[in-house]
Amino acid sequence: MKPIYKRVLLKLSGEVLAGQNKMGFDFSVVNSVCKCVKECVDMGVEVAIVIGGGNFWRGRSSGNMDRTRADHMGMLATTINSLALCDELEQLGCNAKVLTAIEMRQIAEPFTKRDAVRYLEDGNVVIFGCGTGSPFFSTDTAAALRAAEIGADIIFKATNVDGVYDSDPKKNPDAKKYDTLKFIDVLKDGLHVMDSTAASLCMDNNIPILVFNLNDPQNIVRAMQGEHNGTIVS
Repeated sequence: MKPIYKRVLLKLSGEVLAGQNKMGFDFSVVNSVCKCVKECVDMGVEVAIVIGGGNFWRGRSSGNMDRTRADHMGMLATTINSLALCDELEQLGCNAKVLTAIEMRQIAEPFTKRDAVRYLEDGNVVIFGCGTGSPFFSTDTAAALRAAEIGADIIFKATNVDGVYDSDPKKNPDAKKYDTLKFIDVLKDGLHVMDSTAASLCMDNNIPILVFNLNDPQNIVRAMQGEHNGTIVS
């Protein structure tokens, strides 16, 4: 099957890369995810990635630490994950670039929209590190911002659940799964898709979000081909 999207932003949680280890990396998981990303690139899709840092650091669990400092530590964690993805993609024969919102020129390039788009058009996977570069903004907001900047067709949010529910399906066996949602309902009902800043940014820029399960990384490829096995928010 041919892909139905030309340019996609894939949002990954850092915890995904930890697998069963809970912390750090499970490199078999990293490899599986990167193989699927490469498969999408080989189909002609331009893929950008934003990844969280929760497998190393979660700022909201930092106790009395200054919020700005805690968020800066989280940005460094996202960069570690970005470099790991980049290395694995390159080992698979897929060109990749890491662009960071905070300059660290010895290990990555500083983000500019022009460079990001040029690299995507040249067939590179572009991985955005350091979130937005500012504290108090989540990597979900970074995903929405970068998707708007590069003109992505859609955001794929790959999670540990198979879509969006009206309540926590792990706690409520009768939780209802949505096949489609509107952003205004996400904001009004406080549904856990993305934080409100990210959801508002996507709504204002008409960027749909597909939420799906990454327990099977092949779901990334299926989603590229239009098999929407999760929840579409638009």
